[in-house]
Amino acid sequence: MKGFDKYIPFVPQPIENRTWPDRTIERAPVWCSVDLRDGNQALIDPMNMEEKLEMFHMLVDEIGVKEVEIGFPSASDTDYSICRELIEGGHIPDDVTIQVLVQARPHLIKKTFEAIQGAKHVIFHFYNSTSTLQRLVVFRTDVEGVKKIATDAADLIYEMAQPVIASGMDLRYEYSPESFMGTEMDAAVEICEAVLDHLHADEAHRVILNLPTTVENCMPNQFADEIEYFIRKLPGRERAIISLHPHNDRGCGIATTEMGLLAGAERVEACLFGNGERTGNVDMITVALNMFSQGIDPGLDFSHMERIIDMYQRCTKMQVPERQPYAGDLVFTAFSGSHQDAINKGFNYMQETGTTKWMVPYLPINPGDLGRTYEPVRINSQSGKGGAAFIMRHKFGYDMPKAMHAEFGRVVQQESDRQGIELKPETVFRLFEDTYLNVNGPYRLISNKLGANVENGVAHSHFYGKLQHKDTVFEVSGDGNGPIDAFFNAIHGERMDRYEFIDYKEHAISRGSDSRAVAYIQLRDRKGRDIFGVGLDHNISMASIKGILCAINRARAMESAEKAEKGE
Repeated sequence: MKGFDKYIPFVPQPIENRTWPDRTIERAPVWCSVDLRDGNQALIDPMNMEEKLEMFHMLVDEIGVKEVEIGFPSASDTDYSICRELIEGGHIPDDVTIQVLVQARPHLIKKTFEAIQGAKHVIFHFYNSTSTLQRLVVFRTDVEGVKKIATDAADLIYEMAQPVIASGMDLRYEYSPESFMGTEMDAAVEICEAVLDHLHADEAHRVILNLPTTVENCMPNQFADEIEYFIRKLPGRERAIISLHPHNDRGCGIATTEMGLLAGAERVEACLFGNGERTGNVDMITVALNMFSQGIDPGLDFSHMERIIDMYQRCTKMQVPERQPYAGDLVFTAFSGSHQDAINKGFNYMQETGTTKWMVPYLPINPGDLGRTYEPVRINSQSGKGGAAFIMRHKFGYDMPKAMHAEFGRVVQQESDRQGIELKPETVFRLFEDTYLNVNGPYRLISNKLGANVENGVAHSHFYGKLQHKDTVFEVSGDGNGPIDAFFNAIHGERMDRYEFIDYKEHAISRGSDSRAVAYIQLRDRKGRDIFGVGLDHNISMASIKGILCAINRARAMESAEKAEKGE
């Protein structure tokens, strides 16, 4: 591929004795949603008033975000109107702070102060670009020039803020050296220190220094070096809250955020599902649920993921990709047979041991914690025995014995190969019915009577019945130490008794007055092959007998098919 040599490689910030690689994330940052501003401006069709209000209420009322950048009120009438509606319409909870963005330009700053009148809690967020590239090609100035833009704006904002604060508004300041990641770090420190001074910041009145990855241009570890270096060099670090605003141009937004937190950042500006300019802002949901999966409370509630997805797609006209972490349609599914088997074993292990810890391979978190429809296993030609068994157990209540998984798995896999598509759970259940429950010949039970008695403390069972084989009806009877033994003794001498009984399993598949029992029977023919049968009945003893007949009939069908294949 030609043309690569015209690109200028990123120059890493030299740093000695970096400490961030040895740290771990132990608590959630302060979250600020920028969906209504950065996310909205990146939409083909920006949200209207109703859609913005719906998203705002989802963010603050249901997800629990406490800081929301609601727009750029000096840039458009629409953003100004939403700001006024949120304030005048009483939409903002008392514990939520709205954030407004403005360029470091006097007339826009004045317009923004008009827009926030009457609000209780406001973050006044101003910015100007400071990077080497922007200084060269956009502003045609030096570091002193962009620093003066920032400090002049800081002076005006501080002056205009005093009467507003005196009137009772909780007003805080935020400054972004836009394109921070492309700014020489010593210059970024110099500019931000000057801004802190001009805003009269101190430990009791901390200013948010928002350090954006405006266009992601380096590896996440290199960005973390920049953050650690910046924090080390910033005089009066206690006067500042270090915030991140990562974009995803290199596809590393999540890693950039997490490493930035390791390097000392305390706050993150993000969007739902990574919406935003170009490849998007960092995805708030993924960062938060990554913490959740490590046993850290993210301070946000995503237990109603389906409602969040529905709101997002309706309001933004964007789609959540099928492979979107935690939220996509396919992220809690498994097509691979080995994955399906491990998932099934994980759930069985949790049930058997009673552990309260999540211990299911291939599923990083419990989909139920997100309110997701629980369908972790999907069936296609790559699926194995565990997937079909999992669906039958968790979707339809049939807990097949492990020895039966391979046999039914082959049935499902053959059908998937034949159709060449994914099989829905209903199709898997239909295959189960056709294979085991709708087997009606060549032997049929016409009538039966099952009795039991106790002699000398020992239970005995008696079976009497009429069976039909093709056009022949015959009677059988027998005694045994249980219904299964009595039935096998009853068919002794018939061609039906050429199979060895190996094992059985039974359980209920419904509760209450309509409760039914299912019995799984394992027989072995004279060639050493295992054949399974399934019986379903309100009476557990009859379910077992039906299961035996099913297995015998399936064995006879296999024998007939083999003879036909040989031309016998």
